[in-house]
Amino acid sequence: MRRREFISVLAGSAAWALAAHAQQAERARRVGVLVPFAVNDTDAQARNAVFVQSLRELGWTIGRDLQIDYRWPGGDAASIRRDAAELVALAPDVLLAVGSSTTGPLQQATQTIPIVFVNSADPVGAGFVQSLARPGGNATGFTSYEYSMSGKWVELLKQIAPRVTRVAVIRDPATAAGIGQFGAIQSVAQSLGVELTPFSARDAGELERGIGEFAHSDNGGLIVTGGGVAFRRNLILGLASRHKLPAVYPFRFYAVEGGLISYGPDNVEMFRRAAGYVDRILKGEKPGDLPVQAPTKFELVINLKTAKALGMAVPPALLAQANEVIE
Repeated sequence: MRRREFISVLAGSAAWALAAHAQQAERARRVGVLVPFAVNDTDAQARNAVFVQSLRELGWTIGRDLQIDYRWPGGDAASIRRDAAELVALAPDVLLAVGSSTTGPLQQATQTIPIVFVNSADPVGAGFVQSLARPGGNATGFTSYEYSMSGKWVELLKQIAPRVTRVAVIRDPATAAGIGQFGAIQSVAQSLGVELTPFSARDAGELERGIGEFAHSDNGGLIVTGGGVAFRRNLILGLASRHKLPAVYPFRFYAVEGGLISYGPDNVEMFRRAAGYVDRILKGEKPGDLPVQAPTKFELVINLKTAKALGMAVPPALLAQANEVIE
C-alpha cells in the first residue's frame, strides 16, 4: 500500500473511532424513579438527594451522561400504576422503586427493565424475587427488616407506656408486608397482655373514624407498621397527637416530625446503597445476580417534646438505648 493511501485509511479509521466514541458519550443513560409520596414531601426529597449525590460520587454527571425521570404519584394505587406504566414507556436503563407499593406495579409493567427496590419488607413473599441470595428476575434491592423485628415495636411501646393494654395497629393489608408484620406483632403482644386492633391505611376516612372510636377507651396505644403506610403519615401523626395516643413508628422521619418514638432501618443509608446497585447495573451487571441486602443499621429515636406533651416520663434505660433524642 502506498504511503498516501495508508495515511488516508488511518485517518478514516481514526475519524470513525472518534465519531463512535462521541456517539457513545452523547447517549445519556436513563433512570426512572417511582416515589409513592407527593413531590413536596421533604423527607422523600432528602432521601432522593442522597441517591443523586451518591451517583455523582460514583462518577455520573446528571444531565450529561445520566438522565433521571421522576414520578411522584402519592399513595393512590391507581396513580402509582399509571405512573409506573409511564416510566416503563420511557424505556429507562434502570428503575428505582421506593417501597413495595411501587415495586409490584413496576414489575407488572415490565419483566425486562432492571428494577432496584428500597424499603421492601418481604420481597420473596411479595413475589418480587425468587430468593434473597439469587433474585433471578429483573428486580433486586434492599429490604427494610425481617418480620420478627416488628415485635420490637410492641416491647418499646410497653417500655415507654407501661399502662398500655390496647393497641391499634395501622398497616397496609393489601401487601405481604402488612400481613407479615401484623403476625409478628401478634406473637409478641399476646405474651405482654396486649390486645390488638388492626386498621387499614388505605382508606383515610375509615382510618380517622376508627382511631377516633378506638381512643374513646383508656390505656390505648398505637403501632404504625412499614410497607405502604408512610404516605399517610401526616394524618397518622395528627391522629396520635389529637387523641393523646403513645405511638411507635417504623422510621426516623416519623419521630422527627412529631412522633413519640421510632425504631427502624437507616433510610438514608439504604438510598446510598441503592445508588451503588444502579451504578453496577448501568455498567452491565444483571439484577438477578445481585443479592437482596438487609439493613446494616437500625435507629432508635425518641421525641422528648412529644413525650412531655403526652405527660409521659421516658425511662432512663430507654433513653440510654436511643441513637437520637429530640428535645
